[in-house]
Amino acid sequence: MKSTGQATRAAVTPRELRRWHAAVVIAYAASGVAFSSWVARIPALREDLGLTPGGIGLLLLCMTLASFVSVSASGLVVIRLGSRRTIQAGAALLGVGLVLVGAGATLFREPAVCAVGFATIGLGTASWNTASNVEGAAVERALGRFIMPALHGSFSVGTVVGAILGSWAAAASVPLLWHVGSVGVVVAACVVTSALMLRADAVGRAAPELEAVRAVDDGAEPALAVASPEGGRGGRAQMAAAWRDRRTLLLGVMVLGLALAEGAAGDWVALALSDGYGVSQAAGAGGYSVFVAAMAAGRFLGTPILNRHGRVTALRACAVLAMLGLGLFVLAPTLWLAYVGLVLWGFGASLGFPVGMSAAADDPATAAARVSVVSTVGYGAFLCGPPLIGFVAEFTGVRYGLATVLVFVLVSLALAGQAAHRTIAWVKPV
Repeated sequence: MKSTGQATRAAVTPRELRRWHAAVVIAYAASGVAFSSWVARIPALREDLGLTPGGIGLLLLCMTLASFVSVSASGLVVIRLGSRRTIQAGAALLGVGLVLVGAGATLFREPAVCAVGFATIGLGTASWNTASNVEGAAVERALGRFIMPALHGSFSVGTVVGAILGSWAAAASVPLLWHVGSVGVVVAACVVTSALMLRADAVGRAAPELEAVRAVDDGAEPALAVASPEGGRGGRAQMAAAWRDRRTLLLGVMVLGLALAEGAAGDWVALALSDGYGVSQAAGAGGYSVFVAAMAAGRFLGTPILNRHGRVTALRACAVLAMLGLGLFVLAPTLWLAYVGLVLWGFGASLGFPVGMSAAADDPATAAARVSVVSTVGYGAFLCGPPLIGFVAEFTGVRYGLATVLVFVLVSLALAGQAAHRTIAWVKPV
């Protein structure tokens, strides 16, 4: 991957590169803090509003639908605004959304206000995440090594910090407005400020006069292209081209399978342990913690593996681990083996999304559009996965219903080759 960063390294100083890297880490970690902060207070939200589980589900649906709209439009937004301003705007929207959720629960006791807040959170977060992936891929090119899994690992660390804060706030009976509202204000301020050090847009503007030679590292014929990171075509044309690109769509499907492996754990593991293995609700929640910890560890440990063996080998190993772990969890005759399965499952699910984003952004000229498309297709896992598994579970039980995910992970294994790295060697035109 070393040749991909030649022009970028020439465009920024080592000090600017360190600050840029730190700003991207802050963007990922802050997103994790914000996410787990409100998730940890869902019981308080239900109590303040007097809602049933179905009512909470409708509130969260507002966020899910808004997120899907936002991620679908995020490529066009990043092309028009640039990744830095998109991150700043997304963080500001998230901050406003968290304040609205807190005010709706604590001051107004009004679910409609919370619904608007959750929708605002969804609109801000999805575009913010797409822009963060564009920046992360640009930093990878500048450093000449893979860092995307570690960046997503920073998100996981942020979720741990947010969960700890949420647990403390719940134990201390801190009102939702003061807890999640304060988190929203602090997160928005930190991200908006640190985003001033982001450099992907500036580097892109420096390169329109350069010519890009794109080569696939698995031996395919290199393709010559004149690439303008600003996009010589209009934003809509770039998005349309990305949706027609075969590799981009297949990357999206590959990400969908491993994202479903990740999302299914969050939706169903605690219930599967409780119903399928007869453990307490606390033990079920602990099982999900085991999965999350394994996934976070996999993202940090997977980075040197990626740099040593490349994307395709790492993704294939992850898909195999995910299938082994998921199969063991479903079929384990004893509880301890089920927990071993969770660890393998977590390691296997760890690299799919970050590596997919990195692969989609190989060409800086079309990174925003392609990352948006892959994110949108992959996001289908979080929209379609829960009802699909729930439907199967009606007939098999939750534990065995999770076996459905194996089919999608097998598809990811078959498509892992689409992530083969494409290097960009920038040279002045003759």
